[in-house]
Amino acid sequence: MEKILSALDALGAEQYVITEKHTDSLETFYVKKALDLTRRADTAVTSVRVFRPFEKDGAKMLGEAEATVRPGMGEAEIRSVLERAWYAAQFAANPWYPLPAGVKEPAKADKGGFAGKPLAESMKAMTAALFAADTADDVFLNSAELFMRRRTTHVVTSQGADVSWEQYDVWGEYVCQCPAPVDVETYHQFNYRDPETDALTADAAHALALTRARAQAAAAPRTGTYSLVLDREQMRTLMGYYVGRSGAGMIYQKYSPFRLGENVHGPDAKGGLTMTLAATEPYTGFGAPMADLPLLDNGVLRAIHGGPRFAHYLGVAPTGEYRAVAMPAGTVPRSQLLAEPCLHAVSFSDFQMDPLSGHFGGELRLGFLYENGTVTPVTGGSVSGSILDCHDRMTFSAERYRSAVYDGPLAVRIEGVQVAGA
Repeated sequence: MEKILSALDALGAEQYVITEKHTDSLETFYVKKALDLTRRADTAVTSVRVFRPFEKDGAKMLGEAEATVRPGMGEAEIRSVLERAWYAAQFAANPWYPLPAGVKEPAKADKGGFAGKPLAESMKAMTAALFAADTADDVFLNSAELFMRRRTTHVVTSQGADVSWEQYDVWGEYVCQCPAPVDVETYHQFNYRDPETDALTADAAHALALTRARAQAAAAPRTGTYSLVLDREQMRTLMGYYVGRSGAGMIYQKYSPFRLGENVHGPDAKGGLTMTLAATEPYTGFGAPMADLPLLDNGVLRAIHGGPRFAHYLGVAPTGEYRAVAMPAGTVPRSQLLAEPCLHAVSFSDFQMDPLSGHFGGELRLGFLYENGTVTPVTGGSVSGSILDCHDRMTFSAERYRSAVYDGPLAVRIEGVQVAGA
């Protein structure tokens, strides 16, 4: 830190953000239930963002560039990488904006369930939870990778910030296999900030059941218009439309028509979604305190979120960058969402939401067709729809689903979605 600050002073760089990240991680790799490899990593990296004010055609500008400083660099090498960033910053001709003030506070320790425990102990518990679901003979986990991490972040800025905080999280991926009647494999991921062992076991059991159904699915659904049921991680992707469109950058560049105090579903809409952006870190990247941010209240936009640049251009306060969403649950049991004829799409090759157009969809890997009192697994074809057209035809489940980036209804039923199939 002293070498970086000295180099910045020599350059005359008076505005900067220095972010140190120290990560201690434990990684385990399994083939079936046999431990194949364990790896321990201890890494440190520092990023330095320099901001260079200048004038262009009589207008005040603020350029920005970033450099990476790694352990082992000497003073001359640090000066060299910062000089290159300082030189490059003059070519990023953005209209001037003020950097937000930060705070100087004591380090914050993580208060979650992983805090204070050895990584190996937490990894053992999460691994046991994952494999607790692997009890059948016809379908099993053929491989898995788990990553347990403790990260300390330290932010120092020219605007007075000096904060650091500790965070733990666990994430991983695993492949389920069902050899018969058709040999299939399905890929799954998880990510938690707390030791959600019961949730991981339930998710793995769900994944194994879906893999068994995928092996039995032989045909695509018929082309047509369906009532579509989505759940789990697809919910966060779907709700990403409102997160993306309420961003300061999207609104300033006129990619989004959202306005504070207006209903995001349209001027004639009565009511709508309620949504909160959840803070996953205690501070922004500029060292300012960060808190949960109410975003939508019955469809009305209550906040615009983003960093200092576009927030200043719009005349709103910068909030920091959010990635987690929280929503209240619905009132209809999931079983009731599936009671009427519908296509329950549970797995896609890559389910996507385009916040620019509002279109969502993906290639269907596995779904369940509910019709005429029967449930038929289907595979193939694709789903496509627009949240602009169907926002008033969404019914949310009373059951909840929680991950590192989503806490809200487990499922949603959307009426009138197009399916291209057989």
